[in-house]
Amino acid sequence: MEDALLKIVDLKKYYDARKGMFGKLTQVKALDGVSFEVKRGEVMGIVGESGCGKSTMGLAIAKLIEPTSGQIIINGTDIAGFKAGEMMRIRKSIQMVFQDPYASLNPRMSVRSIVQEPMEIHHLCSSKQEMEERTVDLLRKVGLDDYHANRYPHQFSGGQRQRIGIARALAVSPDIIIADEPVSALDVSIQSQVINLLMDLKEEHNLTYLFIAHDLSVVEHISDRVGVMYLGKFVEVAEKKELYSHPLHPYTQALLSAVPIPDPTVKRERIILPGNIPSPSNAPPGCKFHTRCAKCMEICKTVAPPRVDVGEDHYLYCHLYSDGKETAAPAEAE
Repeated sequence: MEDALLKIVDLKKYYDARKGMFGKLTQVKALDGVSFEVKRGEVMGIVGESGCGKSTMGLAIAKLIEPTSGQIIINGTDIAGFKAGEMMRIRKSIQMVFQDPYASLNPRMSVRSIVQEPMEIHHLCSSKQEMEERTVDLLRKVGLDDYHANRYPHQFSGGQRQRIGIARALAVSPDIIIADEPVSALDVSIQSQVINLLMDLKEEHNLTYLFIAHDLSVVEHISDRVGVMYLGKFVEVAEKKELYSHPLHPYTQALLSAVPIPDPTVKRERIILPGNIPSPSNAPPGCKFHTRCAKCMEICKTVAPPRVDVGEDHYLYCHLYSDGKETAAPAEAE
């Protein structure tokens, strides 16, 4: 993509782990070679089961954890190897809205201090008056009142705390905001309010989001493109309407079959996946999904599938489409 704001190339994050006190040292492959691009001004949704590496990817891109290898290119600069001092000048470009609004705000700081801290760190205001005016403006934009600036996080509901987190992220006018399951800890009645707020702010400020979630309905509502992850890797990436109307990868098809349909007259066949998601410390060889796939072929058990482009901005990693069509009759899954 010529207008890509963020480009991720073969990003990996491995953790060393030991089974038991004297067990063998193994590697947990939380993120195992992810590559994608995010265009300026778009919302890239990331979905998948718990433990698939979505949040790890968000933290690695924001350099809140160090990636094992790969490239994180933002505005043409690869920041993957940047140290803390080098990241200071880049940090303003990448901000995060965290999953837990109760744990992501310092309980000892007032809302005013929370929102103003990034502005002070990056020297964005020339006077205290300008900083105060910007703080009040940010609070109003996220649906809070001026007097809320004097309160502390424990005095707010979960939805209000998440609004404070959004105001903090906006304070430095970032190029991209990584929203890591920003509504999963909120009541359903509040989730839509926060999602609508994020969409309104995107239109007003031409924001770019990397939106991580496990709720496919939420991702469909806010995203322009969607990437589906399984066990540390992407299995399919496509424009939202294309993915939801024409899913190709067996895992994507299974996920979407579980999405409720508002119309009771419309029936959808539910695809039940056998077994559980394997451990990232003992991932299957070949295609990582082959142990649960009803269309598994012999090649899937030993050879990792290549990227297959099936349309404009629609690609997947599946041997069934390696020549542009299904290449063999499906075998029984192990």
